[in-house]
Amino acid sequence: MTEEPSTTEPQTTRLRVGSIVIRCFEWQRMRDFWLAALGYQIRYAAPPGDNFVIIEDPAGAGPNLSIDEAPVKRSGKRSWIHLDLMTEDQAGEVERLTGLGAKRYPWRYPDGADYVVLEDPDGNLFCVVDESASDDAPA
Repeated sequence: MTEEPSTTEPQTTRLRVGSIVIRCFEWQRMRDFWLAALGYQIRYAAPPGDNFVIIEDPAGAGPNLSIDEAPVKRSGKRSWIHLDLMTEDQAGEVERLTGLGAKRYPWRYPDGADYVVLEDPDGNLFCVVDESASDDAPA
């Protein structure tokens, strides 16, 4: 029987998020959308025809985002993974993102919700969170 690792002792190795990966059918639109939405730059582009790209925060402050083409359009349930995009200008960012091709998603918001749910051009949901709405907003 193997022993479970302790949660109170420091780990000798650390993991970090290398990239958040979005598989999508509309690869070119998704690449262009996320580059413009986040102000990121291309870190790596696969050879033509492979349709895979890693984009990065030019300041190195945010996580990488990888856009990977899927051969067919998604069907069935949505992914359980999504992005929360933090901002102090929620209304302005929602307007900017919808101008880039995002769409408002018909979400049932609880009272006092500090987020707006949008769909990117491939139908993936993401949230625009008003980080000025709470003193304990997640980082």
